[in-house]
Amino acid sequence: MRVIVVGAGVVGTMHAWHAVERGHEVVQIERESEARGASLRNFGQIWVSGRAGGEELETALRARELWEAIGARVPGLGFRAIGSLTPVRSDLELAVAEAAVARSDAPARGYKLVTADEARRINPALRGSFTAALWCERDAAVEPRPAQLALKEALLASGRYTYLGGREVRDVLGDGSVRDDHGDVHTGDAVVLCPGAALSGLVRELVPDLPVRRVRLQMMQTDPLGEPLTTSVADADSFRYYPAYASEALDALNAGQDQTPTAAAHKMQLLMVQRRDGGLTIGDTHEYEHPFAFDTIEDPYEHLTEVVESFLGRPLPRIRRRWAGVYAQCTDTSRVVHRQQVRDGVWLVTGPGGRGMTCSPAIAEKTANELGW
Repeated sequence: MRVIVVGAGVVGTMHAWHAVERGHEVVQIERESEARGASLRNFGQIWVSGRAGGEELETALRARELWEAIGARVPGLGFRAIGSLTPVRSDLELAVAEAAVARSDAPARGYKLVTADEARRINPALRGSFTAALWCERDAAVEPRPAQLALKEALLASGRYTYLGGREVRDVLGDGSVRDDHGDVHTGDAVVLCPGAALSGLVRELVPDLPVRRVRLQMMQTDPLGEPLTTSVADADSFRYYPAYASEALDALNAGQDQTPTAAAHKMQLLMVQRRDGGLTIGDTHEYEHPFAFDTIEDPYEHLTEVVESFLGRPLPRIRRRWAGVYAQCTDTSRVVHRQQVRDGVWLVTGPGGRGMTCSPAIAEKTANELGW
């Protein structure tokens, strides 16, 4: 079988990976010379802890297995089974963590409530003030910036993979064929469109009422910390954002403990991961209203700096990068992804939202299974 994959973000690349793994020939087409969207601008977190139950958790757990297996074969991914800690300070925050540990699916997530001293033994860099922490053993991380190149090199080594960068697909011809902006037609037994957040143009023509929205976020990266940050770190505002923490305790937190004005205005949470060079990737904000701002705003960065320094108990290293990114999210946020046949032999896969990096291997595996690859 010959498979045409349009889009070289992590979702598209994982579709290429599964097709090659099953013995098929793959042509992957990317409008940029290399992927430059959300797949490179995220934390690299394989984030099981916050996922909703049911299909979303099953997808995340399966993806976690796949990431570890792929990481063993592709060292450039930088896969690390580091887990995560969410420190808590108030009784209301602690109650949300306790409710999470009481969930029936808590063992699958690797949830455990630990004391502040236990948390510091797990992650000695957390020298700041907090009373306890939610530990999630199943969380992991990869290196988002080099991951796509590492996967591409592994795919090229198979001898069944062709990468065409700097080409934008303009037309879907049906019957497994697309035409790019060079005028070349690419024909296969199946076409999978993975456009990421590029939802205008061709995608709008194919599905005018696509139930997917775009979300913008801001992030930053520091100089090396100078010591290991042995886990990912979140703050209690992440409880408000991730569906796994829905409970009466969360309702009480929302009613009884406000976010700071900056965090509330920018729909913020802290997520933090250390990169292999020692720097910290820190975020994030959420912006849903279009048109998005073209500039980044300093207040969220100042808020994140204060939160991180309060957990570390030390000044943050110099910030060396700030950026914004946009990802695509199903408007029904309970859906893992939007997968739709849009023409004969042509499927559209988009809208995983903030779960894209986590769930992409399992999303692509399901596509491959459904299409009978």
